[in-house]
Amino acid sequence: MESRDPIITIRDLRKSFGTKEVLKGINLDVYEGQIIGYIGPNGAGKSTTVKIMLGLIGGYHGEIKILGQDISKGNVEYKRKIGYVPETAEIYDNLSAREYLTFIGELYGLNYKKADKKAEKLMDLFGIGNVYDSRISSYSKGMKQKVLIISSLLNDPDVLFLDEPLSGIDANSVMIFKEVLSELVRKGKTIFYSSHIMEVVEKISSRIILINNGMIVADGSFEELKDKSMEGSLEAIFNELTGFKEHRKIAEEIVSIVQEVD
Repeated sequence: MESRDPIITIRDLRKSFGTKEVLKGINLDVYEGQIIGYIGPNGAGKSTTVKIMLGLIGGYHGEIKILGQDISKGNVEYKRKIGYVPETAEIYDNLSAREYLTFIGELYGLNYKKADKKAEKLMDLFGIGNVYDSRISSYSKGMKQKVLIISSLLNDPDVLFLDEPLSGIDANSVMIFKEVLSELVRKGKTIFYSSHIMEVVEKISSRIILINNGMIVADGSFEELKDKSMEGSLEAIFNELTGFKEHRKIAEEIVSIVQEVD
């Protein structure tokens, strides 16, 4: 696989907010057909990395190429070929899903009719076709999340960036979405998946990258990481490499406070 040109190349990526250096020299090559599980504790720099790649944050040092294009040159053509599900999204609540999704589709260069047809079919398949013309403000959190997922898929992206995409989604739809990711990879797409839910990352990722304190501290398949650390689960590997071993002690203290008797 490594003989081919990478889909994403990152070289010595550094980013500071004020005096705090959030990214401290990220180097990464991502290849076609990989599902990258990009994990790390809060504040490690995960979302910052993703937002820089999407062109949402500037002022960084280093080089980033996506689909062969240096994103610092200001050409946004690569954005037509990517999809994004943000962790928290400002979705236009006063629009219906039809209005919102056709608008997104047209931003990506689809004509209205094509966007409408695709969006309606996808809404049906995700089990929310009956509210296609209802205002998004009337949707549950999980329904809004499904609309965001659909909006990220409309343009048939080559690279899909997902930041906690399963938040609030029902179990059946989670199963469908995992299969969608597998099918996309079979079609040669590349997935960049950031989440705190270790069980999901462990199951779906072909390659796991753990970032801690602005640096990559582990990179490999789950089996490779397990062999190196001798831990049995991704959660245990994560805790070992990030130095967080207090979870049981803290949990015991929380329960003891809950059960305090005057």
